[in-house]
Amino acid sequence: MGIASQDAVEQLSALIDQVVAVDLKLKHTFQNMHQGNPKHTLIRFLKAREWNVPKTNKMLVECFNWRIHNQIDDIFSVSICRNSTYYKPITPVDLYRGIRDSQLMGLSGYSKQASELCFNDLKHYGIPVFAIGVGLSTFDKASVNYYIQSHIQMNEYRDRVVLPAASRKNGRYIGTCFKVLDMTGLKFSSLGNLKLVSLMATIDDLNYPEKTETYYIVNAPYIFTACWKVVKPLLQERTRRKIQVLDGCGRDELLKVMDYASLPNFCKRNGSGSSRDSSLDLDNCYSLNHPFHQELYSYTMQQARSKDPLIKQGSLHVDVPEPNPEGTEIMKTIRSELHKIGNQNGITHSLSGLQIDNL
Repeated sequence: MGIASQDAVEQLSALIDQVVAVDLKLKHTFQNMHQGNPKHTLIRFLKAREWNVPKTNKMLVECFNWRIHNQIDDIFSVSICRNSTYYKPITPVDLYRGIRDSQLMGLSGYSKQASELCFNDLKHYGIPVFAIGVGLSTFDKASVNYYIQSHIQMNEYRDRVVLPAASRKNGRYIGTCFKVLDMTGLKFSSLGNLKLVSLMATIDDLNYPEKTETYYIVNAPYIFTACWKVVKPLLQERTRRKIQVLDGCGRDELLKVMDYASLPNFCKRNGSGSSRDSSLDLDNCYSLNHPFHQELYSYTMQQARSKDPLIKQGSLHVDVPEPNPEGTEIMKTIRSELHKIGNQNGITHSLSGLQIDNL
């Protein structure tokens, strides 16, 4: 880290110390965010605002207020009363299973250990690897609010449990992950979920920035390739550097950074693509039967039982922040390109997005 960067961290640290000193709620939410590593958290937010201290300070304070207003710190453990409605962990289990079968994401493993990597890659050992089935996620088994609740719960579990455990195991701070995005099945009909995906991306950009080391895109069909050509120039350089579009299922390239056992299941089979039908397959990291999701769900239920009994089932309503201008422009560009492709192929398809009530 250069002198200018170190100065920025020190300046921001002083500002945030002043903010949290006058409000215990702000202090508590910041502690949940940094998990004992405040400096690394400040660096993540500084990177997201190009090391501009005033802008980063504003971003962090807005993040604190978003977490407190939506009670994110208690998302695992306590009933949330808003307008006399009580919320609880996603139950019954069949509802949660339906969400897992239609919002395809899971922890497939970890990157290689230090002894297996060359010197230049040593900072990348022991990092969690998340698989995401972009093309085959249907988001059709529950309300939008449930999917957003599930998305935030997974973010919080990653930050409070998975990453701290990886840090302890490897004897060094680990605060990021790899993501393998499977585009199998991506087509016009699946792009009706664009608005919901955009909402989740906005939550991540503004409240969980710089948590991904590298995005690996695999099994990319033509529709992705066409959109990528027009979106790539709109991205900031630091974002473009993180995205790698691999040939086919990407197995050979992925094996350079992770062992075979950590490959997502769609990279192991002879055929390509995510699977939503292998609910009994423990190798399918999307499945509720996979150890990661079993541990996450057990953790959620244990935390809930540690509090007062919950009264009524319901999904958590989260206020989604306004997207930054870059994100808005990217979404407009994607829609425009999709309409262009559709017209070229004689396809009429509405991309107006989901109807999201009370969100």
